[in-house]
Amino acid sequence: MPLDFTKHFVAVLMEFKLRKNTVCSWKVTVKLMNGRVTLDQGWATYAAVHQIKIGYMVTFKLLTADTLKVIIFDDDGIEVVNNCGKHDEAFATKE
Repeated sequence: MPLDFTKHFVAVLMEFKLRKNTVCSWKVTVKLMNGRVTLDQGWATYAAVHQIKIGYMVTFKLLTADTLKVIIFDDDGIEVVNNCGKHDEAFATKE
């Protein structure tokens, strides 16, 4: 995550929920690496299930202290919309 983004956090938590425009959210852990906050466990599964490819743009908006809204755009700049599918239950959260 860019430092300009994380400076707005009151505190950097070790776990966040990622939420799209669906009822599903995903748990991801974060870690500090080379002075930057990076998404760690859960991110690879999220990226695979949501079919994020090289060239796609992913935006994050801080909704609450522990929830990030995720919007994915394909390489043509069109928002990628997909429903909750089968995924690793260890990282899924239901609300």
